[in-house]
Order: sequence, then structure tokens, then C-alpha cells
Amino acid sequence: MRISVIGCGYLGAVHAACMAKLGHEVVGIDVDEHKVAQLSAGHAPFYEPVLDDLLSELEESGLLRFTTDMSAARGAEVHFICVGTPQKRGENGADLRYVDAAVAALAAHLSAGDVVAGKSTVPVGTAARLAEVLADTEPGATLVWNPEFLREGHAVTDTLNPDRFVYGIPDGSEDHPAVAVLDRVYEAPLAGGTPRLVTDYATAELVKTAANSFLATKISFINAMAEVCEATGADVTRLADAIGLDDRIGRKFLNAGIGFGGGCLPKDIRAFMARAGELGADQALTFLREVDAINMRRRTRVVELTRELCGGTLLGQRIAVLGAAFKPESDDVRDSPALSAAAQLQLQGAVVTVTDPQALANAARRFPELPMEQDLETTLQRADAVLLLTEWQEYRELDPHLTKALVTSPRILDGRNVLDPAKWRAAGWVYKGLGRP
Repeated sequence: MRISVIGCGYLGAVHAACMAKLGHEVVGIDVDEHKVAQLSAGHAPFYEPVLDDLLSELEESGLLRFTTDMSAARGAEVHFICVGTPQKRGENGADLRYVDAAVAALAAHLSAGDVVAGKSTVPVGTAARLAEVLADTEPGATLVWNPEFLREGHAVTDTLNPDRFVYGIPDGSEDHPAVAVLDRVYEAPLAGGTPRLVTDYATAELVKTAANSFLATKISFINAMAEVCEATGADVTRLADAIGLDDRIGRKFLNAGIGFGGGCLPKDIRAFMARAGELGADQALTFLREVDAINMRRRTRVVELTRELCGGTLLGQRIAVLGAAFKPESDDVRDSPALSAAAQLQLQGAVVTVTDPQALANAARRFPELPMEQDLETTLQRADAVLLLTEWQEYRELDPHLTKALVTSPRILDGRNVLDPAKWRAAGWVYKGLGRP
């Protein structure tokens, strides 16, 4: 099939490459000339494992190209809207200007029978409004909502082999012609057994925000339990193991630490609350305010525990912060708990150095006042305390004996609870986890 992808940021670039990998002829369209040039040369403008290899492979196949010319969408059968929906400045609601602009620009190049598939995460009610916009320009085109469920660091796999497809169809009917069109797009993963659900617009829009809200709630729940464990001397990791054995609960996303960040969960739950307020259903989501508050409180807790590790003061203490990205296998620093904590430590007088395998360039743009160091060993030298705040594998595998030889004071805060406390204490370290005795 011929496919266009509007917006070639994280979501769009991955989706375009994966659609071409499935055998479709794909054009990715973006207003950013530099981004288009990078992608055309086979390089993603962000870090995502295996994506560069996939882009290079497809560059030679002729199935994938990138351009800034919206007219290149003309002739495609399916057009995916993959632009960002960031949080509005000074508000909780989602900023839909990029979605609106993409649909308006695309509308002039549509033909009867085309399917426009929204993948961006939007507030409920957006699809119905955009469908009216398209109807004014090309009434023969159909808008569907087809939310994405990517995990950064696993985006290629999640696109090629997703755990489900959701089609939001105007009438919610399996018999709508657009269902057959999307089934052709996703023929390979559907044949492999991926479940597919056909719903109305509103349900499809709610799937992503509801899923993210549930995951955020689960993370904040175990972090709230970590606070209780610290007050009682209990161990939150063993608590999570025990309650996670209940198959109604499960162990995934029950890892206490410094909280969630990134470009999805924080802004999505806030946008969900804002939209519920507009609809008069704000009381239904008041619990998300506490979910958000617990999450933000974890960053302050990192500062408090670091001060305790350093004997009650941060002034002049050399702090090595391991991790800048909000999660491993990513260079995304949006709403990063690690960077937020590092900045707070610096403001309180600590001499902070941040390292990360992939995210330092983005971190330096976001926090130019924070000292950054690419080399891990250099970062650790003469440190008074080490903070593991992003659980990259190379940090998880640090040798406590070799690391002790580099630092001034063997004190470590395991902000992700991924190290073996007994191993580090046996090597002479003062070890502190979150919610662990």
C-alpha cells in the first residue's frame, strides 16, 4: 500500500520505518528540514535501539523516503497523523495546535476513499471535531483513530509486533470500509495473532490515556508504599514481590524508585484531568492529582536522602549522578526525574556531575547549567556520593570494589533499587535504596 506519515518525530519516524519494513511504500513528511535530512541519510534525530539500522536497510529498498513537501501525501491510501501533543505552557491541557495544523495541511491533498489515521495521543472528543474539519474539505475521506502504544527503547518491536490494535471508527462498526483498509496495513502482525478491537472514536481516544493513567497509578502506588516502608523498616522490593504474585495485580510496574517521567505519562495524566474537567467529570479523576503529587515527591526524596548520605549537608559535596534520560535505552530527557533531582541538588550547594550513555546532548540543552561528563570513570572520581538515577545496564553492572577505588567516600543512593545491597555493603559502601531498610 502507499502510506504517508505526517510528523517525523519519535512516533512518526518509527512508524514510517516500520510500515516500510512491512512492505508498504511510505513517505514521511515533516516541516523540519534538518530532521528530514537526517532521516533521509538513514539516521534518526534521537536514540532508539535498532532504528538507525532499520533506516539504513530501508534507504536502499526504495520503500521509504522523507520530505518537507505535504503534496507528497497525494496518492497515498492511508495517512497517519503522528505529530506531538505536548502539555500547554502554564496549563495541564494538551496543546493540539500541531494536530490541527497537520490535518488542515493534509486535507487539501486528500482524495475520496482515503483513510486518515490519527495516532497522536489526544483528549477525548478530538477525533469527532477533526472529522468535521475533513468533511468540509474532502467528504469522501474517512478519519479513524488508531492510538499508538510504544515504549521508548522498544519502539520498533512494539510497532512491528504490538500487543493490540485499536481502531476508532466513525460508527464503531466492524463493517465500516476503513476497518478493511487498516487490516491491509497491519496484515502481517494480524496474521501473527495480534488482537484487534474496533470501537467508536471516544473509546479509542480514551484507551491510550486510560492505559497511561493506570500505569502511572501503579508506579505511584508502589512509591507510596516505599514511603510507608521507610517509616516502618519494611522492604518495598520484597513487598512488591509478594503482592505481585497475585495475578490480579502482577509484578510489572511495581518497582519503587524516583518516579516516572518522559514525554507521555506525566503530560497525559494531566491532560486527562484537564479534559475531564471540561466535560464535567473531574471528580472521577481526582485520584490522578495524588498520583502526580506522589511522583513529584520522589524527586524531593532523592535530595533528602542524598543530604542524609552526605552527613546532613550538601554544601560542597561532590555528587556523581548516573543517568540523565528518564529511562534506559533512550535519550529522552523530557520531565526526567534524574535531571530534576540533579538540578535541585546543585541549587542546594552540591557540586554535581551528570553522566549518561546517550542523553547528555539533550540534557545540556535542557539544563545548560549542570556539568555533564560523558566518561563514567571521570564522573566517579573523587565523588562524595554516587546516585544511580537511570538504570542503564552498565550502571547496574558496576563492580563495587573497582568503583570504590575511584570515589572519595563510598556512599551510594540506588534510586532505582536495581543493585544488590548486600554486595555493595560487603564491599565497604554505605548503601541506601528507596523504601529499603
